[in-house]
Amino acid sequence: MIEKIITLENISLVDFLGAENSHIKQLSSAFPTSKILSRGNEIRIQGQTPDILKINEVINSLIEHYNKFGKITSENIDEYLYRSGREQTGEETLEQIREEVILYGTKGFGIKPRTQNQALIVKECMENDLVFALGPAGTGKTYIAVALAVRALKNKQIKKIIITRPAVEAGENLGFLPGDLKEKVDPYLRPIYDALDDMIPSEKLKFYQENRIIEIAPLAYMRGRTLNDAFILLDEAQNTTPMQMKMFLTRMGANSKVIVTGDQSQVDLPTKQRSGLADALRILKDVDGIALVELDAKDVVRHRLVKAIIRAYDKSEKANNNTP
Repeated sequence: MIEKIITLENISLVDFLGAENSHIKQLSSAFPTSKILSRGNEIRIQGQTPDILKINEVINSLIEHYNKFGKITSENIDEYLYRSGREQTGEETLEQIREEVILYGTKGFGIKPRTQNQALIVKECMENDLVFALGPAGTGKTYIAVALAVRALKNKQIKKIIITRPAVEAGENLGFLPGDLKEKVDPYLRPIYDALDDMIPSEKLKFYQENRIIEIAPLAYMRGRTLNDAFILLDEAQNTTPMQMKMFLTRMGANSKVIVTGDQSQVDLPTKQRSGLADALRILKDVDGIALVELDAKDVVRHRLVKAIIRAYDKSEKANNNTP
């Protein structure tokens, strides 16, 4: 048995260790064959080398988190423990991720991945700062992306959520529609509001929006901004132009996560207009730190007929493409 000592400097011990050392006890329960003791501003870890390395990694991550946000919660500890475990066990952990609750909804139900590819979105988002999640309607890609954003906000990993979508049907020119900006774009963002309603109580969601902690806006309003400490979601990305996509991706700032969702079979752009999503996938395919997850009919979580409908359309399109 060996020992590792970590010294806490310029850290509130009560906030970091938890009331009556509750955070240390939570950490200890994850490593039953090791001992984790706190004495003054020192944390002593005793055990075998593999566990010591993993515990050291988790504690250092928690210190970094504390220095950034000034707070540690039991959810933060669970998250960093989970990250550490996933890195050790590799691809087999997709099944474990499917069992992990991302967060609890407003009606008390746990929101978690329901398919292998939904779990892969969660995994890739933890490991990369930019993730493309592509697939047909009903595969849950947007819902999972919103859940990840809300969890990051609740865990104080980011300071705001920004959700945007191209309003192609209005040509990104919403002036002729009645009402204020919110009323103009709401019809295009209804799926986002539905997801948020499942995850955040209505009064709190109203507070977040009024204080711009959660922003929902058309893509045109992203121009000229730098988005730091944010979780940014671009939905219906197949309807962006190449210029819009480049503009959006270059808004990404420090400590930000971006998920881009889209369905390449549902492009609503004019016939001769290239899709910015297709362009981005081609241009960025070899860039480190960017992940791609492709969902298909087997990931559909709506009515059972939706899977059959998607497969029938796919079969018809393939037949038409093969017709001389």
